[in-house]
Amino acid sequence: QVQLVESGGGLVQAGGSLRLSCAASGRTFSNYVMGWFRQAPGLEREFVTAIRWSGGNTLYADSVKGRFTISRDNAKNTVYLQMNNLKPEDTAVYYCAADPGYYMSRLPGSYDYWGQGTQVTVSS
Repeated sequence: QVQLVESGGGLVQAGGSLRLSCAASGRTFSNYVMGWFRQAPGLEREFVTAIRWSGGNTLYADSVKGRFTISRDNAKNTVYLQMNNLKPEDTAVYYCAADPGYYMSRLPGSYDYWGQGTQVTVSS
């Protein structure tokens, strides 16, 4: 079993910053890809970024590249999403996900485990 718990969401003004955390438990994660997705009301779930536990390789959606940074702390089994220069269009529920495969997929169906989500709201 793998359990993922997100935290750190909230309300922020445009141009502000938030840092999300995803605490993982239940297994070791050295062979996993960890991803962040988001979903706004009425829209499909959207890929944001991903990272490999073992090598730290990263992948970003074009919409967040240069503003968001994904990182992980292997000792704490925690992955982070630092979000800077937030925009109203970033408003969504943000989900942490885990993929036991090798490839860093942008597709939600590639990820086997999901957290409960944390709300991020950006006001103008």
